[in-house]
Amino acid sequence: MNPLEWDDEQKLEAIGEGQDREFKSARGGFPGSFWETYSAMANSDGGMIFLGIREEDEFGVVEADGLTEKQINEYHKILWDSVNNRGKISRNLLTTSHVQVVELEDAKVLAVHVPRATRNERPVYLGPTPFGNTFRRSHEGDYHCTDDEVRRMLADADPVPVDQRILDGFTLEDLDTTSLSQYRQRFSATKPDHPWLTLDVRELLEKLGGWRRDRATGKSGLTLAGLLMFGKYQALTDPEAAPQYFVDYREKLDPAQRWSDRLYPDGTWEANLFQFYTRVWPKLIADLRVPFRLEGAQRKDETPVHEALREALMNALVHADYTAPGGIVIEKARDRFSMENSGTLLVSLEQLRRGGVSECRNKALQQMFIMIGGGERAGSGYDRIQSGWRSQHWRAPSLTTQFQPERVRLVLPMISLIPEDVMTTLQKQFGPRFDKLSKQEVQALATAYIEGEVSNVRLQELLVDHPVEITRILQGLCTQGFLVSDNRRRWTKYRLAKAGDSLHSPQESLHLEEDSSHLEGMSEEQRILAAQIATKRKAPVSAVRDVIQRLCAGRFFTSDELAQLLKRNPDGLRNRYLTPMVTEGILKLRYPETPNRPDQAYTASEVAK
Repeated sequence: MNPLEWDDEQKLEAIGEGQDREFKSARGGFPGSFWETYSAMANSDGGMIFLGIREEDEFGVVEADGLTEKQINEYHKILWDSVNNRGKISRNLLTTSHVQVVELEDAKVLAVHVPRATRNERPVYLGPTPFGNTFRRSHEGDYHCTDDEVRRMLADADPVPVDQRILDGFTLEDLDTTSLSQYRQRFSATKPDHPWLTLDVRELLEKLGGWRRDRATGKSGLTLAGLLMFGKYQALTDPEAAPQYFVDYREKLDPAQRWSDRLYPDGTWEANLFQFYTRVWPKLIADLRVPFRLEGAQRKDETPVHEALREALMNALVHADYTAPGGIVIEKARDRFSMENSGTLLVSLEQLRRGGVSECRNKALQQMFIMIGGGERAGSGYDRIQSGWRSQHWRAPSLTTQFQPERVRLVLPMISLIPEDVMTTLQKQFGPRFDKLSKQEVQALATAYIEGEVSNVRLQELLVDHPVEITRILQGLCTQGFLVSDNRRRWTKYRLAKAGDSLHSPQESLHLEEDSSHLEGMSEEQRILAAQIATKRKAPVSAVRDVIQRLCAGRFFTSDELAQLLKRNPDGLRNRYLTPMVTEGILKLRYPETPNRPDQAYTASEVAK
């Protein structure tokens, strides 16, 4: 058996390095749980499944069991037969390039890259029906999707956009005439010569997507988009329309007050999307400084920050899933904005940051806002948000998603990348060691201080470094005692180390005895070696053996002492490392005549040194 060294994973960059991973031993046969993970990754952000690798939580070791040539051939056949069997899995997302045999030292592992399914391909499910057989990924692994989640995936996959659904029993009487009139005025101000301005209400709605005729059935009527944009609130929240609909603007500029201002459906206004937008937008930009500048002979009152904010607000309104719980929540604070909407992203975070692809859940709503100057379809919206924030040298926006409930949250901090007071605080906390850190390391620590935590994904938004290098940066900061990790395997988060923290976080500790008398007499080099292994719970076996040998050079350690130093289980350390190293002559016992003594200790043999 061979340990999987994390550096070896750089060999896998061509097939998705840096994505979510799942390790399956496959020693006893092709694992049945493979298909649950396949479904979960396809319905989330994709990932890698490794067959022939096992992960032991107790010892924190990842090892490559390896597969024989016979197993590889057998698993290849099972994989391709099953993925093309609609009775087994609903959709084949794989090509031959997604399945590779990877050599790690002298072990062979089958690596399967599961791509993210597109909106039209989801849900990817097991068996004959998606209900009860659809999975998604979370921090804890694979979980069953609820029937409502499945229904929303099916709705997103429908060729007819969600907001183009014709509402039975709804008429023009369910629309707010004031909203329609004000919209037409804005439309005229934005595009004064547009031919649609001469149309009557119903004709205009039809052009905008607020009224539709189904050519297949001949049925026509008000669409969900028309009602969302211009509807009366009571009609909007009817069980046959959007009963989960809710919009909420919160402003907290005074720490002494819960809300400095708040706007939500309280019965004093028709809380449709148009009215919400026209009321919220002035509040959002009220405190933004607008420099005087000219474009030609015209004064330009908007800055890149205005453009970024408008794009963020539009994204929340037109990408929301109004059938999901939670609604729209817009918040303004002294040092940040946040935009939160119900639903999921229709493209991966990676694709969103890359831009160039426009996937909108509510295309008619998008069209309605475009006609009054709200956004565009270019697929560069998120890039516009980022560049607007970069223009002020503020910290990069942070976009996060969650399931159960399904939410998308964009936070736009109005804080410089590394404020002077943060630098001063970190220098005071860590002393001269802080001044020796690289710019990337300083950025990681500043982020952990400002935001309460830092992760690989968050640093990808702030640094240009490869995810593998970012992982090294974060692990190195843990080794040096600047950060501690929650060690959640996937989606690991780090926080600043505090006085009294060990180099390992409390979650990683195995709660061993805390006596530190054995640390006396250790050299600085030995302490660093021990810390490096303690921080790497998935350290290679060869690396752990080497450190044990070097720690034991010239002195004795008990298994409990070594376990505390290396943050390992003492029984596991003795069985996996110490006893085999004694047998091989690398270590020797203090009491060789009674090897099972409770106080038995180990030192490096003269031959091995």
